[in-house]
Amino acid sequence: MKFKTLAAAAFVALAANAAHAQKAEVIHWWTSGGESAAVKTLADAYNQAGGTWVDAAVAGADNARAAAINRIAGGNPPTAAQFNTSKQYHDVIDEGLLNDIDPVAAKEGWDKLLPKPIIDSIKIKGHYYAVPVNIHNPTWFWYSKSALTKAGVAAEPKTVDEFFAALDKLKAAGLVPLALGGQSWQEWITFYSFVLHVGGRDAYLKFFRDHDVASVNSEPFRKAMTALKKLHGYVDAGSPGRNWNDATAMVISGKAGFQIMGDWAKGEFGAAGQTAGKEFGCFAGFGPSAPYMVAGDVFVFPKTTNKAQIEAQHKLATVFTSPATQVAFNNKKGSIPIRTDVDTGKMDVCAQAGVAAMKDASRQIANPDMLMTPDMVGAVQDVITKFWNSNQSVDDVVKALQGAIKG
Repeated sequence: MKFKTLAAAAFVALAANAAHAQKAEVIHWWTSGGESAAVKTLADAYNQAGGTWVDAAVAGADNARAAAINRIAGGNPPTAAQFNTSKQYHDVIDEGLLNDIDPVAAKEGWDKLLPKPIIDSIKIKGHYYAVPVNIHNPTWFWYSKSALTKAGVAAEPKTVDEFFAALDKLKAAGLVPLALGGQSWQEWITFYSFVLHVGGRDAYLKFFRDHDVASVNSEPFRKAMTALKKLHGYVDAGSPGRNWNDATAMVISGKAGFQIMGDWAKGEFGAAGQTAGKEFGCFAGFGPSAPYMVAGDVFVFPKTTNKAQIEAQHKLATVFTSPATQVAFNNKKGSIPIRTDVDTGKMDVCAQAGVAAMKDASRQIANPDMLMTPDMVGAVQDVITKFWNSNQSVDDVVKALQGAIKG
């Protein structure tokens, strides 16, 4: 009996040590109600896999990234830290301050599993340095079915001309045609949505990927800027300074017809008890083959030689990308999974449309943050904020944008 008791005690001690050995401190910025519910699915999955999740939430994306970088540079790194699917962490890679997770990527077949825009963002110089957890498309168009019915809009717009015709009908009906939060990052989303869906895929890539100065003066790009300037006439006087979720609430209540916003807006509709396809609709661009923008969130793994921490990093990467975790997390987050080989039965019609789009590689397109450095993004964003909030002409914004991408 004594031997059995000692053996049992030893087993418990070993189990405790194993769990402790895979303790993972994770810095992230998901602090709102919906975001907290989503990140809890990641924590639960990691704990169920035998690890111990140590939550290190920091409110605000900029604050969380700064905290992570300071910890890494100061020699006290977390196990993992959240960034966007972008170039935000490439400087940290260049400094040699991140571990790669090539063993997990090879075992899980990421080269074949993940969409090319994501691979291009997280596989640097032949090595995987981040694990993606979702795909957010920032360029969704959301609309109130009751508002469109009241305005006599019979069908979802399939072209930009039909979109403006619908806006005109909403305005005539005394409704707010476009709910927009007048903050620079929301104006930025509206800008690149129109470059992509009005100017077209080529105009978008020449500007954001190639930084082609001449392309800014091309007919497709100017068409997008002309349409963007026209769009300003369809927002209400209360737009400046409005939060994005308050703009979504206008669509939820039927006071406004449309909103251009990422798929995180679905969380607001869901919290209000509304169902996609019933009270509200969605489309990811004009027409059935519109480009589908790929954005989202990743976790990076700070440099360490501690074997237990490396094991924890690999476990995090494995758990985060598993089919079950992907479905559970993204259903809470409003985004779609990074993989298309998952059960979409429990997803709403908007998410199902997104998964279908991601199965067509020709529709996938990288978001601006994957294609431009943070400094260039900031310079372009400043130009667009001025254009949106002033009487600046298309000719003026063309010159300003050319200067911004010249560097």
